[in-house]
Amino acid sequence: MLAFPHRLFLLFKLIPSPPFKPSPTTSFLLPLMDYLLRSIYCLVICAAFAAAGGILLAEQEAAYLALESINSGVEWRVLYPDDMCLAGPHGVVCDLFPDGDDGFTTHITELNFGYVSDYNSNPHCGINASLPSLLPTSLPFLRRVFFYRCFRYGQTAISAGFLNISSSLEELVIHDNPALIGRLSSRIAGLSRLRRFIVSGTRMSGEIPPEIGQLRNLEQLVLTRNHLQGAAPASLGDLPRLKLLDLNSNRLVGSTPPEIGRLAELVKLDLSWNRFVGPVPAGFAELKRLEFLDLSHNRLTGGIPTALSEMRSLKEVYLAGNPLGGRIPEIWENLGGLSGLGLSGLGLMGNIPPSIGLYLQNICYLSLEGNYLVGQMPEQLRLLERTAKEINIENNALEGRIPFSADFLAVIGGKLKLAGNTKLCLDENVAVHLTAKDNVSNLHLCNKTEISHLVPFFSTSFSSKASPSPTLLVVFFFCSFFMPK
Repeated sequence: MLAFPHRLFLLFKLIPSPPFKPSPTTSFLLPLMDYLLRSIYCLVICAAFAAAGGILLAEQEAAYLALESINSGVEWRVLYPDDMCLAGPHGVVCDLFPDGDDGFTTHITELNFGYVSDYNSNPHCGINASLPSLLPTSLPFLRRVFFYRCFRYGQTAISAGFLNISSSLEELVIHDNPALIGRLSSRIAGLSRLRRFIVSGTRMSGEIPPEIGQLRNLEQLVLTRNHLQGAAPASLGDLPRLKLLDLNSNRLVGSTPPEIGRLAELVKLDLSWNRFVGPVPAGFAELKRLEFLDLSHNRLTGGIPTALSEMRSLKEVYLAGNPLGGRIPEIWENLGGLSGLGLSGLGLMGNIPPSIGLYLQNICYLSLEGNYLVGQMPEQLRLLERTAKEINIENNALEGRIPFSADFLAVIGGKLKLAGNTKLCLDENVAVHLTAKDNVSNLHLCNKTEISHLVPFFSTSFSSKASPSPTLLVVFFFCSFFMPK
């Protein structure tokens, strides 16, 4: 299959738009014109490839060997006897390169294996598929290798030599191949141009090699749902361009590497479902661009990390299933962009701070389920009604009146989860608007001693001398006088 060369694409962009404003009677012609222009462009591309020097025999042979390794039941050489770049299977992608004599030659740049969809019909992998054994020099222009659900039966071992497939490789994606076994080799350091390295859904084991820190161009590192063991290497902090680090669902142990805090470009960090221990490193406060943080289901301790208060770009934070303990800290003032917050099963004690309702007014998902929280639900939680789609506060020891309006209770329905808090009650003014189908209709009615009143909240997150801002006073005034009791 032919890739779109950059220079020709720029030429195509220069084709002017139709010199008239379409009317209702002529607008139907636009799709036809677009189709014709694209057809002409494809002809130009094909002509360019035809005029260029043909694919090298060594690359053609390497492509045949790779196809035969992933599906030996197909006669690839019979089906595609001609130049693989002009008439090859969908997953084989080529591009044009200058030959030094004012001409171009074609080279294979991508090998994509495993049927994804009708729109991305890569070559099917056979039952006895194996990884291709290719010499590094056979595909010198190879940029991307992709395997999707190719190795699903028996066991397929990944050899150390496989990682020498091409020094020009920029993307190596191995997704959902449960029969793939072996270890990540230190030879990964030889892929110095690698930008995306994804190995997900395999039975690969062993440790993450420290040499991975030598991949200075790496932007995405995804090693999820494998059997990786040992400690996460400190060299992960040596990847200056890394934007995505996802190591979830392995068997990694030890402390969370504090060196991760050096990854200034990091946007997503997922270390969930491992066996990390100890506190969350304070150095995570330096992850100023981080938007997604998932440390759930490890063995982390030391309380909810106060470093979160410095990570102002955060949109989602999930810490569930760790024995963190302690109280919910006053760290939410700078985290108004949060849309998801999961704090279930942390062993949290004390009250729900009013600041959660006051500052997290973009929240869609909030979970405090399965802790030891006591006292009343603060009236400020009602400020979450504008955006909240799910609130789970089940299985605590909360009491008193729930602060939400009847309209909100009707809209959120079963996504408001309060079971296991036997002392919670409904205000009579709210109960009259509910039906038997509403999730909280089984709560008893509050008596006068159970009806709570708004307690003004002043942030003491950073200084005991801090005074309330005028904005906060306005909010307190509004809540005190306009929220129905």
